Amino acid sequence: MERLAEMMTFAKVVETKSFSEAARVLATSKSLVSKQVSNLESALGVRLLHRTTRRMSLTEIGAAYYEHCVRIAHEIDAAGETVSQLQVEPRGVLRITSPVIFASLHLAPALRTFLLRHEQVEVELNASDRVVDIVDEGYDLAIRITDHPTATMVARKIAPVRWVTCASPEYLKRNGVPGTPQDLNNHQCLVYQGIPALRSGWRYRVGNKEVTLQISGRCRVNSSEVLLQMALDGMGIVLFPTYVLGPLLKSGRLKQILPEYVANADTSLYATYLPNRYMQPKVRAFIDHLLDHFGPEPHWDKF
Repeated sequence: MERLAEMMTFAKVVETKSFSEAARVLATSKSLVSKQVSNLESALGVRLLHRTTRRMSLTEIGAAYYEHCVRIAHEIDAAGETVSQLQVEPRGVLRITSPVIFASLHLAPALRTFLLRHEQVEVELNASDRVVDIVDEGYDLAIRITDHPTATMVARKIAPVRWVTCASPEYLKRNGVPGTPQDLNNHQCLVYQGIPALRSGWRYRVGNKEVTLQISGRCRVNSSEVLLQMALDGMGIVLFPTYVLGPLLKSGRLKQILPEYVANADTSLYATYLPNRYMQPKVRAFIDHLLDHFGPEPHWDKF
């Protein structure tokens, strides 16, 4: 790691998009910043930056190298904060983003007990089905429902997420009950556009075999509440997580179909964050609270 200081300088140049601004942030001279970056390029034997009198941009190799430098910088920051912050009382503003319906049904009650326990923490919650860039938009933590957590983030599994294919009793009486996933092609399926896990299709597994269906129903909706109401009104079949469907299945307003087929296997609820964020007591406390609140068998699966 003899080049560590030069790597951190290079990362700061990329982050600030300027040698002058990087020098200001690092409290050093522009000439020293330029020299450190040049020395790093010489040591590596590659060009990391394209420089002109008017602009600066990353080379392809530079972009890849920058990702490694950023991760190292985060780890250094985290290591430096460990001793000073581990025993600090959680405080400050905790900025969270979460899918809308999960925030409404399950995150709100969890937030209530969290805030009662930690009186010096404030919460800003962005309930949105859009996949928010937590780095660019300044969030501490994102709740994600996925089977492929973002590789550049830390993803802490909070709870498993089970999926159920279902329809109203009226729809099934009128149109019959599908016996296999392929039978869905002969039914009206209601497509929810807001869940990333569904963008590659409806996936089913039985035994060691998996089938993916490219569902193209007549109704495609970006609101989970609207789509569920359409299902309750007998307009078609939906595929949704049990954290949404639990009470409706328990009451019989919706009926599960294809129970022997596992839908969207390996999907889980994750808390995702930058590596250095976990050292912040407010983030660590909130993740621990979610694990305790939902437990290994979430209440929404008890129907």
